[in-house]
Amino acid sequence: MNFFRHRPLALSAAPLVPALLLAVAGCSGDGGATVAAPRPDAKTAPLCRSLHEVLPTEVDGQHRADPEPRSVYTAGWGNPAIILRCGIVRPPKMVDPKVAQGQDPDAIAGGVNGVDWLMEKESDGTWRFTTSGRRAYVQLTLPKSLSGPDHSTQVLEDVGPAVKKAIPEGIASMRG
Repeated sequence: MNFFRHRPLALSAAPLVPALLLAVAGCSGDGGATVAAPRPDAKTAPLCRSLHEVLPTEVDGQHRADPEPRSVYTAGWGNPAIILRCGIVRPPKMVDPKVAQGQDPDAIAGGVNGVDWLMEKESDGTWRFTTSGRRAYVQLTLPKSLSGPDHSTQVLEDVGPAVKKAIPEGIASMRG
């Protein structure tokens, strides 16, 4: 992200002012989400593309508003956004014995309507949900304002049918 070049200062800065103003104006957005798109492997990518095709237009009453940069591996709803990423690398807590034994207060495994999820409370109060027992890892991140139990359950209920349709049960690639 840092693309700085040292240039000689012999040129006047005056001609650069309009260009800088345009650049700053072009960088200001509508407050939409920005998220890094996963880079799934060759086995996982087609599953994620299939998921993208069947995702709902509304989740927990929030309308679809995909994050930037646009990708078939990401989706979003609302502002602040509920973010979906498909083809992620396996989360470390997915294989943490403390989670499996119910000894991690910030992570628990569970299922909603036939889709199993690793549910993780983040340090900033948001929740992250990652599918387990599917051939691709699908991750949902809820903003703090939607991280209560009512919203979380509704989000998982709304996205679950698409996950069941597009991502078969099985073992996901560890790489994502």
